[in-house]
Amino acid sequence: MRLPGSGLVGGLAATARTATRRAVTRQYPEREPELPERTRGVIALHEGNCTSCMLCARECPDWCIYIDSHKETVEVEGAARPRQVNVLDRFDIDFSLCMYCGICVDVCPFDALFWAPDFAYAEGDIRDLLHDKEHLGEWLANAPLAPRGEEGA
Repeated sequence: MRLPGSGLVGGLAATARTATRRAVTRQYPEREPELPERTRGVIALHEGNCTSCMLCARECPDWCIYIDSHKETVEVEGAARPRQVNVLDRFDIDFSLCMYCGICVDVCPFDALFWAPDFAYAEGDIRDLLHDKEHLGEWLANAPLAPRGEEGA
């Protein structure tokens, strides 16, 4: 059986312990935080891997990915006839709509989308959060490579 008021005394003791500790505050602009590996910050695009299959745009629940492409005919040496390939014209992500669920990264069968740990991309105007393929490609340098499955699995 507990004594009356023991909860109050315990709460005041916890408050006193916390109040006597020195505050640990990191000054953000001067000292950037140490983020864990595989941090979800922003989506990066590897344009060379994108085949314009539109899977990411179709699976996005927010419809914040915009893709435009066209077909070009390519002559392949040794082939009986020329082949058509999709050429990516536009790949934009509207980060003002994105909810960072990661479905687009998960469904991409060609490893064209990655999570990059960058987080400081705030803008003063909401219209500037529409990032094009060149801007998304800049973040690829910081993105860790996607984990590969076991060989033969």
